[in-house]
Amino acid sequence: MEYRQLGRSGLRVPALSFGTGTFGGKGPLFSAWGQSDSAEARRLIDICLEAGVTLFDTADVYSAGASEVILGQAIRGRRDDVLISTKTGLPMGDGPQDWGTSRARLIRAVDAALRRMDTDHIDLLQLHAFDAATPTEEVMETLATLIASGKVRYAGVSNYPG
Repeated sequence: MEYRQLGRSGLRVPALSFGTGTFGGKGPLFSAWGQSDSAEARRLIDICLEAGVTLFDTADVYSAGASEVILGQAIRGRRDDVLISTKTGLPMGDGPQDWGTSRARLIRAVDAALRRMDTDHIDLLQLHAFDAATPTEEVMETLATLIASGKVRYAGVSNYPG
């Protein structure tokens, strides 16, 4: 497998990663994508690892967190062999604190993702969409705090305009 530097960071990632949007298959959108359970997810991850794919991407919004739960179950016992990327920021409920990238939302979302995946850190946390309501300084300070705490190793963005 070819590895590359992730941007200007020190993190080396495989050229290919595996998306886990099919893990769980809950709700109208994600059930149409697929409904991989823990056993099937473990088999898929075995295949990936044999091919050198070690980066697995998920999000809190994928099947309302079920994708993260199943990913955590599928990598149990081999956490040091994989990189986990997860995303947050899209709505996870109807309340005013259930979406976006405010300090409170990011901290709560990271803690929930760590519980769901039964791990002590996220290798790459990505903001799933731009949140114009939260000041950039607040977002950046919160990401720096999460990194300093050891809960997150690297931060990035997904679905942001260039």
